[in-house]
Amino acid sequence: MLTFSKRSNSPDPKRHLWVLGLIAPASALLPSQLVLHTGLPVFWWIGPIIIFIVIPVLDWVVGQDGNNPRDEDYELLSNDRYYRWCTFLFLPVQLIGLLIACAMWAGNELSLVDKLGLAATLGFVSGIGINAAHELGHRVEHAEQWLAKIALAQSGYGHFFVEHNKGHHARVATPDDPASARFGESLYEFLPRSVFGGLRSAIELERNRLRRKNHGWWSIHNHVLQAWSMTVVLFGTLLAVWGWTILPYLLLQAVLGAALLETVNYIEHYGLQRERRPNGRWARCSPRDSWNSDRLVTNIFLFHLQRHSDHHANPGRRYQTLRSSEESPQLPAGYATMILFAIFPPVWRHVMDARLLEHYDGDLGRANVLPRKRAKLLAAHGSDEEVQAAA
Repeated sequence: MLTFSKRSNSPDPKRHLWVLGLIAPASALLPSQLVLHTGLPVFWWIGPIIIFIVIPVLDWVVGQDGNNPRDEDYELLSNDRYYRWCTFLFLPVQLIGLLIACAMWAGNELSLVDKLGLAATLGFVSGIGINAAHELGHRVEHAEQWLAKIALAQSGYGHFFVEHNKGHHARVATPDDPASARFGESLYEFLPRSVFGGLRSAIELERNRLRRKNHGWWSIHNHVLQAWSMTVVLFGTLLAVWGWTILPYLLLQAVLGAALLETVNYIEHYGLQRERRPNGRWARCSPRDSWNSDRLVTNIFLFHLQRHSDHHANPGRRYQTLRSSEESPQLPAGYATMILFAIFPPVWRHVMDARLLEHYDGDLGRANVLPRKRAKLLAAHGSDEEVQAAA
């Protein structure tokens, strides 16, 4: 049951919790101190430990959020700069953690396994940094858009700035969107399709935008090149200071960061498809076209990313104003737990396929189904009419 926030000093009962979102980048600062004070090298892997163990357990223990902002408080919350600073501060903490990690990768004090653990931790920070960039990149203010590109530098995923805003939001929950997973598609089938499809889309979208403005591809106005150049400058500076020995770890953490983002993409729209209008066009994105989860701990950790239905229905809303809707299909757990399920396709299918069928009242014709498995899935789950139509 959803409740609405009550007035006190702030209309937001979670106001002072949002700074805890900085635990994500701060996890890159923790390994050396935890290992030093405990003598346990497992803490070089603190990033995966937090994501795969701590957050799922806390989600289960703490439970649902259940608080939606009131309509009359929308403007007050939107204009409160405290919430912006919670995302702004993500960037310097993220950068400091990367600098510390580079110094450790370049040294001889750590074993190979320890360095890999540190790279995994930085990779998870990098992936969550893409979420901070996601929040900043949706804003119309130029300063926040530039900060979004800076946040994407560590992962080397700068084209996300263009593809997410201009591609994914336009095509979400349709077969045309590479970042919308299809019913019957495993995470490992989805990842290459989303990664390379998103890259191609970003380049095409930006080339068309530049052409409309009479600019060539090699222009200082190119958002993709701007973002990629920040990665080149960042990595080039780090390599100049610490040498080529850190390059494998830089690349590993970037790949892990991108993989974390794309796994979340897989979760957010699995099998969902927007309705078609009589003229054949897709209907406007509604809260029914994104999977939602309202677990309090992950809501704080990911700046309300789990209230994804409201984000797509109202992409201009800042994270503190996003609402959870009872109209939205609900995930059985928070994102951190769902990532674990997605890693194991049989577990994912067991958990999610029945929920998707329930969402569409058993009508697979309304779902976004993987084309090469359509006949098999209809035979297993479809009605007699759907099976005959597909035959």
